[in-house]
Amino acid sequence: MRRKALKQATYPETDLVILAGGQARRMNGINKLLQKFDDEIQLLKIHQQLKSRVSQAWISSHRDHSIYERLLPSIQVYQDDEAGFQGPLMGMKSAWAHVQADYVLFVPCDVTFIPNKVISRLHQALQRDPRCEVAVVAINGKALFPFCLLKRSSLPKLMQHLEQNQRSLKQCFADLHMQVARFQNHALFFHSINSFDELQQHQQLQFL
Repeated sequence: MRRKALKQATYPETDLVILAGGQARRMNGINKLLQKFDDEIQLLKIHQQLKSRVSQAWISSHRDHSIYERLLPSIQVYQDDEAGFQGPLMGMKSAWAHVQADYVLFVPCDVTFIPNKVISRLHQALQRDPRCEVAVVAINGKALFPFCLLKRSSLPKLMQHLEQNQRSLKQCFADLHMQVARFQNHALFFHSINSFDELQQHQQLQFL
């Protein structure tokens, strides 16, 4: 697999995983990663903003692999280790069988805002506590648990929680001595899109 040098990186080699394995039940099961929330398809928008800052980009998804590869030939795709919709914790655990880097930035497919310097800020947050194995993005005071930087050493704890059928990211991350990187964007109304109503309001707000 082709690896590339990080652009002016001041942090360890880091891969990107876009989490797109959810059911999107409130949006009739559509693939949110292939939707336009703004003026660009989510996959292309997320990749464009982060591609120069990561070594390899991945998608965690159970469907539409051929579409992803047509849109972005360089993208890698993997499925969860177990069938069914088991939540983002399973997508995170499954990543470590595929990625080469020891750090992974996980980004939910429905985010509307990716802060500048998000990767370097998350790496700085990780370093605050030697026990810390995950750093989470918080925007306007709200922690977005699936939007996080994980260390490979977190894998045993991820597996332990899944084996106990405990799928809460918040609970799992507490065991990983979670740190938070805080960002502000006062113009942001929705940090992620979870329904057609939210999508319509988000799009209307772009014109204000």
